[in-house]
Amino acid sequence: MFTSFSTALSALSADATAIDVVGNNLANLNTPGFKASTVSFHDLVTQSIGAGLGSTQVGFGVGTPITLRRFTQGAIQTSGAPLDAAIQGDGFFVIRTAQGATQYTRGGNFQVNGDGNLTTATDEELQGWTISNGVMDTNAPIGPITVPVGSLAPPRATTGVSVDLNLDAAAVPPASFSTSLEVYDSLGVPHIITFSFTKSATANEWDYSAAVPAGDVAAAPVPVTGTLVFDSNGRLSSPLATDPPPVIAGTGLLSGASDLAIAWNFFDKGTPRFTQFAQNSATSAIAQNGQSAANLISVGLANAGQIVAKYSNGQQTVVGQLALATVRNPESLIASGNSNYQLSARTALPAIGLPGTGGRGDVMGGSTESSTVDIAREFTSLIVFQRAYQANTHVIKTVDQLSQETINLKQ
Repeated sequence: MFTSFSTALSALSADATAIDVVGNNLANLNTPGFKASTVSFHDLVTQSIGAGLGSTQVGFGVGTPITLRRFTQGAIQTSGAPLDAAIQGDGFFVIRTAQGATQYTRGGNFQVNGDGNLTTATDEELQGWTISNGVMDTNAPIGPITVPVGSLAPPRATTGVSVDLNLDAAAVPPASFSTSLEVYDSLGVPHIITFSFTKSATANEWDYSAAVPAGDVAAAPVPVTGTLVFDSNGRLSSPLATDPPPVIAGTGLLSGASDLAIAWNFFDKGTPRFTQFAQNSATSAIAQNGQSAANLISVGLANAGQIVAKYSNGQQTVVGQLALATVRNPESLIASGNSNYQLSARTALPAIGLPGTGGRGDVMGGSTESSTVDIAREFTSLIVFQRAYQANTHVIKTVDQLSQETINLKQ
């Protein structure tokens, strides 16, 4: 009979632990990336009473509950914050603490610290790859992701231009058409190139010319010239896609920049950029590959875990890449606080790589993953554990009364 005391006390301890787990789940209801835990009970060894083997068995109560963290997918919510990220699928963000320990998290509230490194809300450094000398090697070891805060993007001289347009097949010589495009030299100084087209006396032919403005070079510029020949269907027949493109030269620039040598591309992967149909001459697209110097405006985290820098000239450049780690048995991870996890002795080695590869999930920029706590389920569990606790207190009271009655037998 008196084993009922220890049996009921084990139940009180187990129910109290279960209530603690529920309380922790509810406390983290709004914690991004938090994974709810469940409680698993198990009974203790039983004793056999009487002569018959196993005919009467009485247990010794319940053991200390085992808590299991369920790494199910939380709802993805758009946060609007440029550096927030959520994982859709399996995987963890890799972080490094101030003590140099590698840990893992699903929380995606990131920020930039004073050193320009991307960190979690609690200042652990996010790990991944940073672009270096214009190259980002994702096969290299991971490290802190450095954001180019306050940097100035250098100018890039234009080396190629293209103009997509239609020339009016009904035009009569000497009809002409022109369009302009702004290009940049090695110092980022802009120059306006004018492309001129004049209807030739020969059917289906147009003469073209293009040059750097005379006021931008020391000597008179030498324009690049030639003839466009169209077939009876209005498609470009000469020059051919295999012919070298004409080069627009800018020698002796007054800005002091290096000489310009700009290839004028007549074809887009073999498809001519010029047509001659009976429609008004008009430009449909222009393009050039140079840029002026620009200040960094903002940094954001895009889908696939790319860190994108936006500059004042409208250019957007990938400057970093997040790494993701997958763990075959994530339930064995140990929670270390701040929504972070560390490896235990039972944890398989994490596999680190790019999002969306090797079974790793995708990274959604500008979003966060909600907690997996189900408030209705937690309240139901709380009621069950409360009733179980109350029931076992009654067991202790009953056994205490019986023990008192037994003691009173001596009187």
